[in-house]
Amino acid sequence: MDSQFRERQSGADFGGAIFPSMVTILLLMNAFLKKSACWIVGSVPLTCAAAQLEIQAVNRLPLARSSQTLEISAAQLAPLKAKDLNFIHVKDSAGKEVLCQAIDLDGDALRTFDAVIFQADFAAGETHTFTASVGAKQVYAKEQYKAFGRFVRERFDDFVWENDRIAHRTYGQALETWQGEPLTSSTIDIWSKRSPRMVVNDWYLADDYHVDHGEGADYYSAGATRGCGGTGLWANGQLWLSRNFTSSKVLANGPIRVLFELGYAPFPVNGVNVAETKRISLDAGQQLDHFENHYQPAAEQATPLTLAVGLKKTAGEKIESDAKQGWLVKWEKMEKNAGNQGLAVITRPQDFEKQAEDSLNQLVLAKVGADHVATYWAGFCWDKAGQFTDSEGWKHYVKEFAQGLASPIEVKAALQGSGN
Repeated sequence: MDSQFRERQSGADFGGAIFPSMVTILLLMNAFLKKSACWIVGSVPLTCAAAQLEIQAVNRLPLARSSQTLEISAAQLAPLKAKDLNFIHVKDSAGKEVLCQAIDLDGDALRTFDAVIFQADFAAGETHTFTASVGAKQVYAKEQYKAFGRFVRERFDDFVWENDRIAHRTYGQALETWQGEPLTSSTIDIWSKRSPRMVVNDWYLADDYHVDHGEGADYYSAGATRGCGGTGLWANGQLWLSRNFTSSKVLANGPIRVLFELGYAPFPVNGVNVAETKRISLDAGQQLDHFENHYQPAAEQATPLTLAVGLKKTAGEKIESDAKQGWLVKWEKMEKNAGNQGLAVITRPQDFEKQAEDSLNQLVLAKVGADHVATYWAGFCWDKAGQFTDSEGWKHYVKEFAQGLASPIEVKAALQGSGN
């Protein structure tokens, strides 16, 4: 009996139950694997607990803010070690997947993604928490797109863009020499829409966008005016204008943000030639576009540049402005008895110089920085779209938008468990 017992203890009896020596080994292995970060299956490691980045977003204003775009930089996301930012996924505090988009902010030669954006609604003073992690590459369904834009060569070099609220177009070089209706203008045109879906491709396809078939139409004649946020430079008491854009480049194209650049040939400004690159972005859920005008004045340019942002004059328009917040708003009747619309321009308060006008436009004059970059926001609403039905509601939106620019959502990110 003693010898048989010693054989079982040493594992010699293979026909019996699991022996004490094997139990000990298995317990040790189990303890080791629980402490390990991953299991090894063959030669392929499978992550048990993937790294997660905790994101905290704070609204410091005492007002509700919808469709706020939150941006997490590539540097902040680096601890997740994603192959590229298209593999980043974001979830809210309830674990629900949030629509997000990787974007290229600078248009570098490698088209490297520089950040991930996503959106959230905030109550007054509210804080939200999200988590970012690495998953499958993002592939979006058509119905998820809330922002889109493209160059339209087949329509005399238009560039058109939209979100789920508004749409615009501006004119390229081919329109200057079109025999049917030539137009030289760097205006920003309005396309009034009342559908959240992306419509501009369908409108061009049908080529019947001056008639409302239930989603809106082109009711606006921008012509040679500044339309809705077109610009020039102000010098010697007058407005100096570029011609139609000569180049375009799309940097980001939905589902949340469309971001693109338009290039303009040098144009005379009080005796000096100035080239221009206009960077435009529009986010889902917003009524206003963000513009950055980058100027390249000739070497002999010695005086500071002054930006002039314009809104087309119309009969009977109601106009208000606020220099402290940097905005100009107007409310007007539309052409073809299509209803009413509100237009607005917002500059940074420190840039706002004064309200002005010429024969075609209401203007906001604003400083251009020493780096020759001018920043402003411009956009519109249509009462038949339903979001804003009177001038007071529109002005209230513009005032709160300006407050939001002065107090952006505060965003912090830290690797979970880092203690930061």
